[in-house]
Amino acid sequence: MAVHSQPVFSTVSPAKRKQILRVIVISLLLDLISFTFILPLFPKLLEFYRNSEASWTKGLTTNSPTLLSQVFSVLNSYKSSFSRPISSRYDIVLLGGAMGSLFSLCQAIASPIIGKLSDKYGRRTALLWSMMGNIASVALWLGAVDFRTFVASRIVGGLSEGNVQLATAMAADISTDEQRGSTMALVGACFSIAFTFGPALGAWLAGLATVKQNPFAVAAGFSLFLIVTETVYLYLYLPETLPTARKEATANGHTKEKDSTPTSVSRTNSHFLLNMTHFVFILFFSGLEFSLPFMTYDLFSYTAAQSGRLLGFMGLIAATLQGAVTRKAHPLVVVRMGIVACVVAFFALSRLNSERALYAAASALAITTGTVVSGLGALSSFEAGVGERGGKLGNFRSWGQVGRATGPILFCTLYWWAGRETAYTVGGVGMMGVAALVFSLIKAPPQSLSKKTTRT
Repeated sequence: MAVHSQPVFSTVSPAKRKQILRVIVISLLLDLISFTFILPLFPKLLEFYRNSEASWTKGLTTNSPTLLSQVFSVLNSYKSSFSRPISSRYDIVLLGGAMGSLFSLCQAIASPIIGKLSDKYGRRTALLWSMMGNIASVALWLGAVDFRTFVASRIVGGLSEGNVQLATAMAADISTDEQRGSTMALVGACFSIAFTFGPALGAWLAGLATVKQNPFAVAAGFSLFLIVTETVYLYLYLPETLPTARKEATANGHTKEKDSTPTSVSRTNSHFLLNMTHFVFILFFSGLEFSLPFMTYDLFSYTAAQSGRLLGFMGLIAATLQGAVTRKAHPLVVVRMGIVACVVAFFALSRLNSERALYAAASALAITTGTVVSGLGALSSFEAGVGERGGKLGNFRSWGQVGRATGPILFCTLYWWAGRETAYTVGGVGMMGVAALVFSLIKAPPQSLSKKTTRT
């Protein structure tokens, strides 16, 4: 079986482009399905660590606090700062949110670095090193019989996860300007598919407890299998997509690096504007996502299974939308559509009182999920030259991860301080501000308006 290590040119044949896209999609699906395994397991996982730690520390004479007890102390101080009582049922949910914020902050730090390394050394090299970190992260989870090891696995995972941003950069490398939007939608569709099926598969695997010290070992082990399989697959079949990373043979048979100076780009939108739009959007949207389980429990006493069905419903709508609409429409149109849908969802959630209305609002949220980030990513890629694309898209992702790390904390504080109606109304007004940015300041890059085919 041949190892493909030679780079492709910036303009590739349709057959070669299709082959590379197939590798990107398969690797993304493996990566994201593995990543989503843990999402529905957080409550039971963290309960397991809390209970096992209580059992382990019972009878010990030392009063030295553990990491988990210190974290719960901070969360309890946070809860007690509100006059409105917060049920202890949410302790684990809040802890899960704290773990999510930690992961996002690590990604915010690492994403620009991974992107710049991919510009310097090539996408393939950066991605394979990133996969080594992912393998280490899941291996730590597999052996995590205590909370400290689990936290270490999340930190390592956050600092090394580069598959999504590098897949986006590679897809842009092999796409013409008129193909860019449809290619980004293809990457977004991988998210929707993975988030539709991955959590359910993870929950099922978690029910196959075979190791007493770590009842989630089966899920972690299968996740590790998927990551290792993805790494081997990428090593065997992924060529280099960055044109400036290819080497030229000299007359004496030696090689030298091709000049990797970034190509000049006439920018329509500044990266600061696109990054700021991404940050503000994710700040509000992630707060809505994180608070949704609280709201459905308070209003309808939803169980985890019912919440899972709601998320699966949203995932199916988002995946269908990305395949039928997002990949064919202009990225700016896609972003505007998603922002408007999010405004509608916020105001609907502030006042709904029936499950039918809940599913209608969830449909609007699914439209947002399937459009905004993909569209903004495509617009950002239009503004980046070949030799700087990895770094620029890394910065774009970093701004979003900062929003994802802080949004849930700020929004849930507002939710418990002022109540559901006020929180979601404020969120809707904030999203209207994002809409003002998108409709008044962000313009369509001229190269994106080509009338050529956009088929993937």
